[in-house]
Formats: sequence, C-alpha cells, structure tokens
Amino acid sequence: MLTYVLGRKPYEFGLVPDSKGFVVYKELLQALHEEPGWRYVRQSHINEVLLEKGRDLFEPEDKGIRARETHWKLGLENPSLAVPAVLYTAVRKRAHPVVMEKGLKSASNRHLMLTPERDMALRVGKRRDHEPVVLEVVARDAESKGVRFHVFGDLFLTTEIPPEFISGPLVSTEIQEGRKRKGPLKEKPFREASFQTPGTFVLDAERDPDPYRGGKGRKRKGWKEEARKMRKGKRGRTNKTVS
Repeated sequence: MLTYVLGRKPYEFGLVPDSKGFVVYKELLQALHEEPGWRYVRQSHINEVLLEKGRDLFEPEDKGIRARETHWKLGLENPSLAVPAVLYTAVRKRAHPVVMEKGLKSASNRHLMLTPERDMALRVGKRRDHEPVVLEVVARDAESKGVRFHVFGDLFLTTEIPPEFISGPLVSTEIQEGRKRKGPLKEKPFREASFQTPGTFVLDAERDPDPYRGGKGRKRKGWKEEARKMRKGKRGRTNKTVS
C-alpha cells in the first residue's frame, strides 16, 4: 500500500509531495484512514515496516516519508496546456469569507491543489475541517489572465487564485455582521517590563498588615504605653485570683 501511495499515484489519494518527494506523516495517515480496511494504521505501524522489508524501499525524515523509487513527476517546469473550464477546491468554514474577499494563496514551499472532481475536493477538505466549503474556480478564465496551472496526475497545482475567479456559497449575513463588529484590533495597554528574577516578588504597600506602621520600620506612636497598660491589667487580674 505504501509503495503504491508514495511511489506510484499519490495524487489518487489527494496527496501532493514536496519538491523532494516527501509526504507529511499526518497527511499520509489521513489519506490511509479514508480507505476501507486501513483506518487502524498508525505511525508505529509505518515504523515497523521501515524496520523490516521496507527499509530499502522508503526514506523517512522527522515529519514525513518518501519512496526511494517513484513513478510520478510534479511537472512544475511547464504550465498545463489543457486546463478544465472549472476546478474545485475546499477551504475551512472560517476561512471562507476571507477567501471570497482576497482569493487563495499557497503557503511557502507548497502549492494550491485543485481538482476537476468535486468529491475529491470535499474529501481533501474534510482533512482540515469537518464541514469544509467547496469552491469553484473558473480555471480557464484565470489562465487567460496569467494564472499558471501545473498538472500532477489528476490534480492541478498553482500558487494563487485571485478572488474574481472564485465562486461559491454566499457568506451568511451573520458572519458578515460579525466581521464588521470586530472592527480594528484594540491596542493593548502598555505594561512596563519586569526585571524580577525567578523566585522574587514585589511587596505591595497597600496590603501591609499593619497600616499604622510608619517609615523606617518604626512602631506607631504610643505603642509602649499601650503595652504597659496591658501588662498591668494582667497582673491585677492575677493578684485578685490568688487573694
């Protein structure tokens, strides 16, 4: 199974390896779990394969794995000459308003993945959101305006889609009003930097248990007289008890 997914047709599972051919473990496991009979697979199972017969077939790294022998090509050198009129992609529900306003843009060292099949777009979208929003991209019109698409098996890759070429469900009025209410970010109040070392604390004068205590650690005025009266009172009570 790993040989087929990583070495032959990763695009059939909605997977796009990076420029070095690596597929992220998390994405690989998500794709495997969508296949009947493979939902039980964990990374520990893949590690066991790498310790046995798969030692010479695959090359692992910290976050991903690749097949040593591949039968696919990303084809990023030349743009596609036959782009479908419409392609599909899916986005997170919370990203939907932003995408409709600003378009789609790939992350660094990645490509946007589009597919001529709506079901495939939904399948990949559910890996990031339980209820993704499927969008249509008028690919042929975008291509005529300079957007470049590259073929990867049954998928099409690009780096950016302007908003005028994207159509999909209307953003709900509730979400639009919520975005308006948020407005600009409020500036946080300035806090002076703390130069305390670990284990130290600052004394708060307002929380002094003796509010009468004055400066330089002196007791309040008259405390000696009060102490003498208290001692005299105790002695008087003791003498009466003895008599």
